[in-house]
Amino acid sequence: MKTHIDSFASVQKAIQNKTLTCVELVEHYLKVIHEKNPSLNAFLEVYDEEAKAQAKLVDEKIQNGTAGKLAGMIVGLKDVLCHKDHKLGAASKMLEGFESQFDGTAVERLLKEDAIVIGRQNCDEFAMGSSNENSAFGAVKNEIGTNRVPGGSSGGSAVAVQAGMCMVSLGSDTGGSVRQPAAFCGIVGLKPTYSRISRYGLIAFASSFDSIGIFANNAADVAITLEVIAGKDDNDSTVSQREVPKYSELLNKKLDRKPKIAYIKETLHSEGLSEEIKAATIAKIEQLKSEGYEVEEVDFSLLKYALPTYYILITAEASTNLSRYDGVRYGFRSPNVTDLESMYKKTRTEGFGKEVKRRIMLGTFVLSASYYDAYFTKAQKVRRKIQEAMKELFSNYDFIISPTTPTTAFEIGKYEGETVELYLADLFTVPASVVGIPAISIPNGTDKEGLPIGLQIMGNYFSEDKLLAFADEMMK
Repeated sequence: MKTHIDSFASVQKAIQNKTLTCVELVEHYLKVIHEKNPSLNAFLEVYDEEAKAQAKLVDEKIQNGTAGKLAGMIVGLKDVLCHKDHKLGAASKMLEGFESQFDGTAVERLLKEDAIVIGRQNCDEFAMGSSNENSAFGAVKNEIGTNRVPGGSSGGSAVAVQAGMCMVSLGSDTGGSVRQPAAFCGIVGLKPTYSRISRYGLIAFASSFDSIGIFANNAADVAITLEVIAGKDDNDSTVSQREVPKYSELLNKKLDRKPKIAYIKETLHSEGLSEEIKAATIAKIEQLKSEGYEVEEVDFSLLKYALPTYYILITAEASTNLSRYDGVRYGFRSPNVTDLESMYKKTRTEGFGKEVKRRIMLGTFVLSASYYDAYFTKAQKVRRKIQEAMKELFSNYDFIISPTTPTTAFEIGKYEGETVELYLADLFTVPASVVGIPAISIPNGTDKEGLPIGLQIMGNYFSEDKLLAFADEMMK
């Protein structure tokens, strides 16, 4: 078997031709994991025996014709997704020893269609970060250069796909945590429309932004995974009730007309944008024009407000969501306590990492009585203005393209102590999160050091079918 498996379709074909079994497939991926993971730190836990046993059952189902549509798909889960009777830690000391008592909806739907879960993947603690240096279990390293970050917060999930340790990974994207690592690792990463996938079983960070996202090597694998895990769910009151299209079948459907595309002027004139990424994005724009697409430059003056709006709102929501981790019910409890008050203080002080504590404190500040209207209420108003402006753009255009990130993968430790610089890594990804629209990052060449460059494509609400079809076309 070749080292890197390109697509789920090729695996399905080999299984149908009886030249490959799921047991052989799992053994292949386990071999790659045990060779590469010690240096990359992408997986926190590998389910060796369980994955082999599951593969054997799936092979039996294939033989008797009862296998699900994901039979032969090997999947990794970011350490924020509930998988029954498996450890769940959000890459934090705070959830030390905790095991999930149920499967999250997305995980349950994967298993129902006979996907095989191979392990639990490292991430920034409680999904807070843009470099995957914030994990309590150490930084994840980019396979292209182990001195480089993979992006965050879903860095382990991105590296696992990049390095051929699994076929697909489920991550989470609050402000770019799937798209930015996808760009840094040279793979595909989708953040769907907010509410397209149930959040039941996803550890909450910022509830009005959090989305489960998908990493793969191509748009087709993303499409079939989304088709399985999306859709209504009685366990999540915020999930969309819309029917789920057959994304995998619509991928190659001919569009009625060529999509009309916009690119935001402010992204290409951003102060922090690398010249090589700018050049690669302009080259892609020119290529699209030469292929007959109508591509126009648009102004989006509210872009500069998206990042501060995002960070005010997500820290406020994090402060509220993370108040449940107090040492009383589950997870870590400080051994150095003398009374109830010291238990709360010491548990949270010792259990949370530096970045998580920073965001909780910022969020508590913006929610405080004296500053609530000045910050939180104002940010909600700005969020609405950004949403209205983006809707206006989509009344004239099918897609909006931009660089995914201002830079390529930077060196580990480069921004230690420089929080604002790290936050700026989310500059181009947060608008889609603030608005709640779907966005995908696809590879767009490399810089002179061979580091991947990502191109972000944003679509209108619930246009994942068109977005995936267009992304697939652009990657051919």
